[in-house]
Amino acid sequence: MKQPLVSGSATAEPDTKGAQRPVRRLVTVGGVVQGVGFRPFVHALATELGLSGQVANGSAGARIEIEGGPEAVAAFCHRLTTDVPPLADIASVAASELPPTGGTGFAIVPSLTGHGRTLVPPDAATCDTCLTELADPADRRHRHPFITCTDCGPRFTITTALPYDRATTTMAAFPMCPECAAEYTDPSDRRFHAQPIACWACGPRLRLTGSVRREDGAALAEARRMLTAGAILAVKGLGGYHLVCDATSSRAVGELRRRKARGDKPFAVMIPDADTAARLGHLGPAERRVLTGRSRPIVLLRRRSPTPLAPQVCPGSPDIGVMLPYTPLHRLLFGLPDDPPGPGVLVVTSGNLSGEPLVTDDREATLRLDGLADAWLWHDRPIVVACDDSVVRVRADGSPLPIRRSRGFAPARIRLPVAVRPVLAVGGDLKNAVCLAEGDAAWLSAHIGDMDSLSAQGAFERAESHLRTLTRIEPVRVAADRHPGYRSARWARRDGRPLTLVQHHHAHIASAMAEHGLDEPVLGVAFDGTGYGDDGAVWGGEVLLADYARYRRLAHLAYVPLPGGDAAVRNPYRMALAHLRAAGLAWSPDLPCTAACPPDERRLLEVQLARGIACVPTSSVGRLFDAVSSLVGICHRAGYEAQAAMELEAAAATADGVRNGYPFALEDPAPLLAAIVADLRTGTPVPLIAARFHLAVAGAVRTACRKAHRSTGVRAVVLTGGVFANALLDGMCTAGLAEDGFTVLGHTMVPPGDGGLALGQAVVAARDAET
Repeated sequence: MKQPLVSGSATAEPDTKGAQRPVRRLVTVGGVVQGVGFRPFVHALATELGLSGQVANGSAGARIEIEGGPEAVAAFCHRLTTDVPPLADIASVAASELPPTGGTGFAIVPSLTGHGRTLVPPDAATCDTCLTELADPADRRHRHPFITCTDCGPRFTITTALPYDRATTTMAAFPMCPECAAEYTDPSDRRFHAQPIACWACGPRLRLTGSVRREDGAALAEARRMLTAGAILAVKGLGGYHLVCDATSSRAVGELRRRKARGDKPFAVMIPDADTAARLGHLGPAERRVLTGRSRPIVLLRRRSPTPLAPQVCPGSPDIGVMLPYTPLHRLLFGLPDDPPGPGVLVVTSGNLSGEPLVTDDREATLRLDGLADAWLWHDRPIVVACDDSVVRVRADGSPLPIRRSRGFAPARIRLPVAVRPVLAVGGDLKNAVCLAEGDAAWLSAHIGDMDSLSAQGAFERAESHLRTLTRIEPVRVAADRHPGYRSARWARRDGRPLTLVQHHHAHIASAMAEHGLDEPVLGVAFDGTGYGDDGAVWGGEVLLADYARYRRLAHLAYVPLPGGDAAVRNPYRMALAHLRAAGLAWSPDLPCTAACPPDERRLLEVQLARGIACVPTSSVGRLFDAVSSLVGICHRAGYEAQAAMELEAAAATADGVRNGYPFALEDPAPLLAAIVADLRTGTPVPLIAARFHLAVAGAVRTACRKAHRSTGVRAVVLTGGVFANALLDGMCTAGLAEDGFTVLGHTMVPPGDGGLALGQAVVAARDAET
């Protein structure tokens, strides 16, 4: 935790007899201090130190009046920031002197209203103490699907307004029973002022509907039986519905893939414990820490072989996405020790058709998931805003690489290195997330997804409104991508507030700068699939000199035609043939990409490229990865985003001891492609070619950065853009640049892809407003 700002002071003077008089202080604590057990912590701390006073939630955080001996008061103020509850994040502590009143005892008093800002914490996985109670037949919450305490459970997804109290959450509809009320008001209890507190007597209620109807414990027992028999269930989680089935059943997983129209995109799986994860994938100490942390994201592991998983779980993928249960309901689906055997691994995927937003509303779930689920396991506690599962990779150095930042992380505050006026940034059209920023802090929404459908645009508007409610930011400026066709940018234009349009790759670089606290020029290496360029071309292989206010393009991958736009993205063989033609290499029939392209399409493609019909020029490194993947015969048709590049990375990861890459400079990829073709014709193994290609790209980055340093003197390098979700390439570039004396900065808090765009847009727009 960063050291919070502490302002104000109070001193005690001795009375006429030499004894120090009592002091009383008003202490205001800002940050994540509501919904995390902070008031009970303050009460316990004051009681331990023999101090009197009171604490209340306010719109600006926690407001404390504390009175007693000066040494005890000083110790209290110090321990406010050193002994905080696990979910708290202290941003500031301001103290001022009050006249002593001579009171006794310490109280938690009703919340105050007014202006200001406090923060709502992310949802947190069920703590170990609650899990112990869940499995204890003697405990009154034995098997209760909503067991929680001050250290765990839902926060972000149930909060409707501030200050954070039960009345401003979706638990307001569930009056506490006498026993829960007693715990809630008992300072010595773990659930003292825990707003989601509940039990069997006061709700919420669990129901199973569909072909059968059950409630509470009977609903869980029947759900486990159905999963074991191969059924597909719609299960309501913290931030939306999931579709769940037995991950070891080929019939069940295949049917889920068919119903969901999933193509070959991998499914994530939920496992009961970390040891099971280690049997499915390679789980090092760093991966284990991320997997078992309170955020409980999906962690991408290199898949072991063989595994008990059905082959349809992740066909063709070298990785397996695994997560641990993060709610009591998930834990109960796996069963307790006295339960009959049930599924040991579950597919847990978002409850929607591919391309649609996550379903959160119960009535909508019965409609949109009809035909996808055999039954619905749900409860009557509403979800305020959708919050999909987060996805994280782990780099070779053990640092996290966020792929999707959502449940467990949103809406945690990101500290900014520059002060900004209130701004709303709306992100891009893929992997959308929005950002609100003011002062030295920014808040990102949960992952919203792609903006293709009306339902997705509705989810965008709900997420923006909810985030504005929680942060109490009223933006005076809006930021969006420069792409003229983006739906997010069209929404921003209609908004009516002053608008800053931010170049796509400038936003990527600014995002990485902001999360690392930089406010000085950097060399930004921004590699991705698509970004609207200043010249109307599709950029995506950029080396920029950038700060928040401006950027200059220093180098880029040589332009090649993008034949047919989205058709080239869906069919990587089209990009392979376009790159071969640009390099002056023949479309020989022995090349896998040539053989993959149907003859009629190949003839049309020749005409299209020769005449420049529907061929926007692109400098995209993402598309180069697609081209090489098809060229070497790995992936010719992509069923989901980045499939070709991911499978190329997987092949490269299996080649050991490769030291040298192909010759490659961004300005001229022809020698690279010629070398790959030559290796193909001599029978070089494809994994070795893939590894040499990765080394070639890393070498081109080093060469470009050395040249940029000579002309600019800048030694800080930012690696950003969706291509750097490739952990192998990220590691190669980081190691090589560090060897050359550069300071290398990658993403650890927000995704390198478009999910992190809004953060960069916000800080660029704030600087734009100053000029």
